[in-house]
Amino acid sequence: MKIKNIISFCVVFVFTIGISIGQNQFDRAQDVQLNTITTAVPFLQITPDSRSGAMGDAGVALSPDANSIHNNPSKLAFIENDFGASMSYSPWLRNLVPDINLAYVSIFKRIDARSTVAASLRYFSLGKIAFTGNDGQSLGDFNPNEFALDGTYASKLSDNFSVGVTARFIYSNLTQGQSESKAGIAGAADVSAYYQSERFRLGDYKAIFRAGLNVSNIGSKISYTESALSDFIPMNLRLGPSLTVDLDDYNQLTFLFDVNKLLVPTPPVYQDDGSGGIARDSEGNPIIAAGEDPDRGIASAIFGSFSDAPGGSEEELKELNYSVGLEYWYDQQFAVRMGYFYEDESKGDRQFFTVGLGLKLNVLGIDLAYLVGNKQRNPLANTVRLTLTANFDDLKKPKAE
Repeated sequence: MKIKNIISFCVVFVFTIGISIGQNQFDRAQDVQLNTITTAVPFLQITPDSRSGAMGDAGVALSPDANSIHNNPSKLAFIENDFGASMSYSPWLRNLVPDINLAYVSIFKRIDARSTVAASLRYFSLGKIAFTGNDGQSLGDFNPNEFALDGTYASKLSDNFSVGVTARFIYSNLTQGQSESKAGIAGAADVSAYYQSERFRLGDYKAIFRAGLNVSNIGSKISYTESALSDFIPMNLRLGPSLTVDLDDYNQLTFLFDVNKLLVPTPPVYQDDGSGGIARDSEGNPIIAAGEDPDRGIASAIFGSFSDAPGGSEEELKELNYSVGLEYWYDQQFAVRMGYFYEDESKGDRQFFTVGLGLKLNVLGIDLAYLVGNKQRNPLANTVRLTLTANFDDLKKPKAE
């Protein structure tokens, strides 16, 4: 009875947190002034794996697995297996088009007792597009696509703390050279840290506390033409804790909480010229009424992102995204997951519930995630996402005679 009460409480807690985070926003929907932060290559922000995807995209302090490169690479230093891989597939806008999707492949290898290396490939296909000229003449079909190739190194600095670094190559080809455009190319890096406690007593149960931090996509701007200004890639700060509780020898619960913030400039408010346009100075530059000039360097953008919102500190707080997640394991073989993601209405209004399942076999693992559709019409709404994981350690084990 005690275990059932705890599980019921955690389920109610996740849903209550999700509802309470967004409730105030619904009460004042008519007063919202939209000021969304946009970047190039937003596919880098899509959670690629179904385990985190089923928990509202939370995962910076989730126990390590083959997909840790996205949420927190430093976790890989604590991974229990010696060698493993994963493959993930996420349909995109499946209710509208059949051929847009995100595919993700990752692999890791422990090199000694304290260090692990890993690599991953993220590929985003935007489907087939037919190009036409100004006179309507067909210029052929093209499949726009983007990909990111990662290499990671993670190492323990102590028995409970690790750090990790990831180098990333980004390629974005959206127009196949049409209208004097070009493919965008950029380089980036992630810097992360992870803490994992020893098991401790939490009342009548054993528990593990984890905490993680990941500053991702620290890198160059990207441009699709020779003349246009370059755009920021989605530099991002992610941090949060998790708590895993062993209810008994077979039942385990993990609660997660993530906070995300884009480390790029907030669009300023420009002065009106009296006719609905933007007022400009004598040199033709737009005049900023509130906020700061978004055309700046990488370091200035990162540090300035905490204080450049035209609405001041109140708007800065709205730029934080929140994820809460819950994972239940039975005998480390079957998992049930749920989560909630919240983004302020003025910053994009992504708010959704997620659910999912996990199954571990001898060598393979299967994870499924489902995003519950709502009025925000998320591109992943009502779509099943799939992840397959493989633990190659089990292939080395001798068969019982």
